[in-house]
Amino acid sequence: MTTEPPPDPTDPTDPTGDTDGTPGPGHPTGDTDGPPGPPNPTGDTDGPPDPADPSDPTGDTDGTQETAPRSTGEAPDRAGPEVADLEVAEEEPEPFADGPPPLPTPMLVLDGTLPDEPAPAPEPEPVDHGTCRCGGAFDADGWCTECGERRPDPRHHFTAQPSPTVAAVCDRGIRHSDNEDAMAVWGDEEGRAALVVCDGVTTATRSAEASMAAADAALQVLTSSTDAPAERLVAATSAASAAVERVGQDFPDSAPSCTFVAAVVEDGTATFGSVGDSRGYWLPDQGEAHRLTTDDSMAEEQVRAGMDRASAEASPLAHTITRWLGPDAPDQRPAVTSVDVDQPGWVLVCSDGLWNYASEPADLRAVVRAEERRVGPDPLDLAQALVAWANDRGGADNITVALARTGGGATDRPGEEAEPTVETAYPEENDAPAAGQDGTHG
Repeated sequence: MTTEPPPDPTDPTDPTGDTDGTPGPGHPTGDTDGPPGPPNPTGDTDGPPDPADPSDPTGDTDGTQETAPRSTGEAPDRAGPEVADLEVAEEEPEPFADGPPPLPTPMLVLDGTLPDEPAPAPEPEPVDHGTCRCGGAFDADGWCTECGERRPDPRHHFTAQPSPTVAAVCDRGIRHSDNEDAMAVWGDEEGRAALVVCDGVTTATRSAEASMAAADAALQVLTSSTDAPAERLVAATSAASAAVERVGQDFPDSAPSCTFVAAVVEDGTATFGSVGDSRGYWLPDQGEAHRLTTDDSMAEEQVRAGMDRASAEASPLAHTITRWLGPDAPDQRPAVTSVDVDQPGWVLVCSDGLWNYASEPADLRAVVRAEERRVGPDPLDLAQALVAWANDRGGADNITVALARTGGGATDRPGEEAEPTVETAYPEENDAPAAGQDGTHG
């Protein structure tokens, strides 16, 4: 028998890689220095199992393997890894808890197709809210988009021109925050005209609404009746008074009130009716100017008692009226007068906001002539000019002017006539009555 030498540990062809001639890694025991032993069911190679070794399925510390306990019908002492995972897993959400899923686009429809999408709504048409005096446009809330100025209340200044010979302007003035004056006018191509001016009493509630209602109601009667002018004026005053009462139904303890003056021009005659201290004038181009109404006021009472008119009209109680339209008025029948107006001239009715600055007929005619030379004979231009003239002198009250041209148009003025110098009750702004000095009349 031939004896073979032991394998060379440095020989790469030695499959065992052993250094002592014993089997290498292929040995069933995984040992490197002894004979093979029985198979190790625990997979351990050098002693008892490590309790901290996660690869040891037994978790034993003595190197032995325990068998699983027999089933007794009782739950095991502790849950395995799979049970723990189930316990900590999040609950599945309810189906459609956050609403239905989005539909596909286009949505499938059985037995048909989706209708076409509706056309987008057209852009709204731009609305013109007016133009500011700076040239900018007012927005929907009434503010200028350029300078930020508030849009004026339309009630503060309004005009009317129903025919080429008739026009009126109603203005808030300078001192007052609201306009309680009102006017309503009518005219036709034949030269007929109806003029109404009402001045609301400042100390009474809703007087602005009352004066407007009174003017509209009176004009309706004056233009719809075929009675004689004097009878129409009486009926128009009654209608105006009833309109004021309707406005005041919600305020029985503080009824709204206003003054009233109206003129009817037809067939060469102007007929005037008035209650309160709003006035009517006839200002012919030639001849003497006249005031055709008598004030119902404390100033007029003082004039009757002997006081000169300028002093009486400048007194603190000058504009305290003694008659008015309203539910608490003692007497509402108008004083009616008439005058021939078959020659060229102006029939003028106004509130005290104008005649405050030119009370006497001659003084007022001088102002009218001066403004007519400046702006021309158009009645609306002239009425605007007269309002501006009063505002230039302080605008202590609301100002309303209504004009009707008679005699076929304006005539030439005498060339030698000088610019008028008018003495007024309030020649300077500081002499105008302070708030509350005008008694019960605004």
